[in-house]
Amino acid sequence: MAINPLIIEGTEVTPTVVLDKDTNTFLFKGKSLPENPAAFFKPIMKWIDDFSLEPNIEFNIEFHMIYFNTSSSKMFLDIMKKFELISHSGCRVAIKWFYAEDDEEILESGEIYRERVDVPFETIMETE
Repeated sequence: MAINPLIIEGTEVTPTVVLDKDTNTFLFKGKSLPENPAAFFKPIMKWIDDFSLEPNIEFNIEFHMIYFNTSSSKMFLDIMKKFELISHSGCRVAIKWFYAEDDEEILESGEIYRERVDVPFETIMETE
């Protein structure tokens, strides 16, 4: 089954999202405080569900977030849990959580996610 890439250009209130099976790119970047989180994240969840039927054998999911609200935080955990389920089918899945050197809040969020998902999870300081 071919699965088309899902590419969402970021705005002031929504992140850039790139989900591309063919290039093995799984990226969330920017700010996430959508007015209607369920509507914004629905196509992302659907894409991951479709991807889970024939996932890549090995892939990383990268988060380069600079700010997100509570509802986005919950959606990110749901996304990570979906990828965790994919890893249970034998795929090598890893999450890379990037944060700015002076952004303790984003780092702490990554550490909380790391405790809640059972996949290799790395927090990485971004260098300019």
